[in-house]
Amino acid sequence: MEWAKMKECAREFMVGVAEMTVEFGKGCRDIVKQSLVNEDSYIVRNFGRDSYIGKRVRQPCAKLLHKLTFFNHYLPEDKDPLHAWSVIFFVSILAFLALCVNFDRDPYAPPVKQVFLHPPSAARIVLPDGRYMAYKEQGVSSHKARFSVIVPHTFLSSRLAGIPGVKDSLLEEFGIRLLTYDLPGFGESDPHPNRNLESSATDMAFLADALGVNKFWVVGYSSGSMHAWAALRYIPDRLSGAAMFAPMVNPYDPTMTKEERRRTWNKWTRKRKFMYFLARRFPRLLAFFYRRSFLSGKHGQIDRWLSLSLGRRDKALMEDPVYEEFWQRDVEESIRQRNTKPFVEEAALQVTNWGFSLSDLKLQKRKQSSGLLSWLQSMFTETQEYTGFLGPIHIWQGMDDRVVPPSMTDFVHRVLPGAAVHKLPYEGHFTYIYFCHECHRQIFTTLFGTPQGPLCISIEVDQPTLETNIEQHEVVNGGDYAAN
Repeated sequence: MEWAKMKECAREFMVGVAEMTVEFGKGCRDIVKQSLVNEDSYIVRNFGRDSYIGKRVRQPCAKLLHKLTFFNHYLPEDKDPLHAWSVIFFVSILAFLALCVNFDRDPYAPPVKQVFLHPPSAARIVLPDGRYMAYKEQGVSSHKARFSVIVPHTFLSSRLAGIPGVKDSLLEEFGIRLLTYDLPGFGESDPHPNRNLESSATDMAFLADALGVNKFWVVGYSSGSMHAWAALRYIPDRLSGAAMFAPMVNPYDPTMTKEERRRTWNKWTRKRKFMYFLARRFPRLLAFFYRRSFLSGKHGQIDRWLSLSLGRRDKALMEDPVYEEFWQRDVEESIRQRNTKPFVEEAALQVTNWGFSLSDLKLQKRKQSSGLLSWLQSMFTETQEYTGFLGPIHIWQGMDDRVVPPSMTDFVHRVLPGAAVHKLPYEGHFTYIYFCHECHRQIFTTLFGTPQGPLCISIEVDQPTLETNIEQHEVVNGGDYAAN
């Protein structure tokens, strides 16, 4: 009896709630009608039947509705078409939303791995403006290094990437000191309030100064290449050379020909083109997409997150458990701060004005200024002044790369004919530089020649000084013996 009473009370309660909800809905409808749909309201005056917009739209809508009236023959005879089609419309909307919610939920799919926040572990330096920059060091120590290499990382990456899978034994064989660092706002580096490519090159120089590096090679891979290009432009005196792998350039570069632009853009998915458009015109809207993908707190596939179209070998590499483990750890470090701003800034930097052109890096004679003083100076000086980057530039490009198409490298080579381009048949965007020991050996051999190992620092003692010290030691010992 008590259970029946409880059921009756619950039923009466639900009926009361339903009646109150209906009355509340009617009240809201009346308020809307009185405030928004009356003759004096803003909506009726500007969008009603007698308004300018209403008169322009009424006739096309009437024609469209007349063409669609044949659908009414499929409705039951006792149903009002207006009521029936409104119900069908709202039911269709609800069904579409339900499909959208459950579309990505496969009951047989394995559980999605959550992003793990690791404890801070990076070494850091303090920059002149007070910001902290996190870095990682591999290879030989500073006093044994024959070559120093600095690698700025790509989008959605961190200092942990470097040259993925490079072995310490190979770095020691060539005497290489490899330095990587977190870009501002990534990993454990503090954000930059007014970030641009010039400040990026300046940060690289400050890192080299803090770690006692004078000259160094810069390595640019994919989107990280724009920071390497900036170093070539703003701190060329600090660089020994540059190594580029599938180098990304601004896809809106005005010096691109129509054919180069067409061949590049045709390789990309529609969503990626749309993301580039947003980054150029409405960068703040990118935060919405980033929060739904790599900042959602769950791991996923890079090609889906970044709207990449991959070749066969790149897809096979991404299914490798070694690559998956490396990729997930790198992403976890990259998004450590859970802030969309550095990623939006990085995407906007890629497609907006860089502040320089690749043609500024071309080695060419400095133009003589007109005037008598300049002419006299040229008569008595034999040296020629050059502009651009004087060091070597090497570019490796996979011919099956669909992330950075070969047409981009063709454009770079047209602008910088002095760059050495190494075309790699059948290689994709990731396959040549990721976890390929022989590839890394080929790269280092091309850049640095035959491996000679780390520097051997020996302490040289001046021979006369050594003989004097020996004689003094014998005299002292002889005096001691005489005293005894």
